[in-house]
Amino acid sequence: VQLQASGGGLVQAGGSPRLSCAASGSIFSINDMGWYRQAPGKQRELLATITSGGTTTYADSVKGRFTISRDNAKNTVYLQMNSLKPEDTAVYYCNANIRSYSRTYPGWYWGQGTQVTVSS
Repeated sequence: VQLQASGGGLVQAGGSPRLSCAASGSIFSINDMGWYRQAPGKQRELLATITSGGTTTYADSVKGRFTISRDNAKNTVYLQMNSLKPEDTAVYYCNANIRSYSRTYPGWYWGQGTQVTVSS
């Protein structure tokens, strides 16, 4: 099982990029999915989560600006980011709780991270 994140890059302040993260491999089911970020010198921060049924949660730092969504048919989770600020500059990671055909119990998997740099 692998998670592949994409959609990062250099963005101007106020921009609205969308990150994607696709899961692939021998997947039986996907439970919760989420997005984190880690800025230089800071701890990894949980931004948003979404259940398989679509229930979402958000960190206060992004509530109202970021939207998490998923396409269960494509095994993909998205993060729509609006009104970006320079302090949103970080490496963004996706993760997911996935049950594969080769294991009895689900496990947590991480994407490789995608850099988002917001210029002022």
